[in-house]
Amino acid sequence: MSSNFFLKKTKKINNLFNNIKFKRNFTVNNIKTLQNSRRNDLTFFDSIKYKDFAINTKASACITSAKLEKYLPSEVQKIIVKNVLFELSRVLKKIYPYADVDYPDFSLKKSQKSKYKSVKFGNNVLVGQNVKIGQKSLIGSNTIIEKNVIIGRDCVIGSGVILKNSIIGDRVVLQDNCKIGQKGFGFIPMKDKNIKFPHIGRVLIKDDVEIASGCTIDRGSVDDTVIGKNTYLDNQVHVAHNVKIGSNCMIAGQVGFAGSSIIGNNVSIGGQAGISGHLKIGNNAKIGGGSGVVKDVEDNQIVMGYPAVPFREFLKKKYRNE
Repeated sequence: MSSNFFLKKTKKINNLFNNIKFKRNFTVNNIKTLQNSRRNDLTFFDSIKYKDFAINTKASACITSAKLEKYLPSEVQKIIVKNVLFELSRVLKKIYPYADVDYPDFSLKKSQKSKYKSVKFGNNVLVGQNVKIGQKSLIGSNTIIEKNVIIGRDCVIGSGVILKNSIIGDRVVLQDNCKIGQKGFGFIPMKDKNIKFPHIGRVLIKDDVEIASGCTIDRGSVDDTVIGKNTYLDNQVHVAHNVKIGSNCMIAGQVGFAGSSIIGNNVSIGGQAGISGHLKIGNNAKIGGGSGVVKDVEDNQIVMGYPAVPFREFLKKKYRNE
């Protein structure tokens, strides 16, 4: 995962955890999830749900709890703490000091048509440093594209859109007033204070995606938020940090995804449904409108209701109550 959207400070592992003596005082290359970590990366392990990733992690060190450390490889340095997410937040703040608040981008300037040949801009478009926009893309009026954002070819970006910390594929349509790449809703509740959780991830929108008006897509916290190829989002959909939506999905209006849920390919979700965090929704699944999904959904399954249950079970319960 690239970190070019956020200022990064170089830190030795000993300087991040002063009360722990490490066998090897390496420079921390990055902070990544268990499955994405490599040598000299720092990772974290806070739930038994991610045991399979922990067993195979390539990280050099891992923040975890006494109950979970046994699942990590022997060569991984275990950093045992009482509150994994609190320690992770503290370390993220040291390495990425400006990722816990979305500060204004003061590099923004009015778009220069001479710089982006074959791109058409509406009125009052602001563009930050190092922005890349592909040929034949259209940018609507009053849109803001912050530093380092990449937009592919033949894209249509509507009016009043704000784009930050994002990489957009080819032939993507973002309709009016979408907000893409802002910090997600992450904090650690403490006595008399909430500790903000830095978000160093990105939003990755693949080719041929269409996102309708007023959608909000948060960037990842430590991982990325991803929208797969040829997926369509209706108006006012909210996608929280780290969510991954597969290809060819159809998401109706006002659907909400809580953080870190993974949605398969060819999934259809009816309007005003809610998907809880850290769930897996299988390929070809269908979720009825207004449903509340609080547990995993298998491939090809149809669910409905609150809490969402298999469709036949939902119908039996409905007719029983009438």
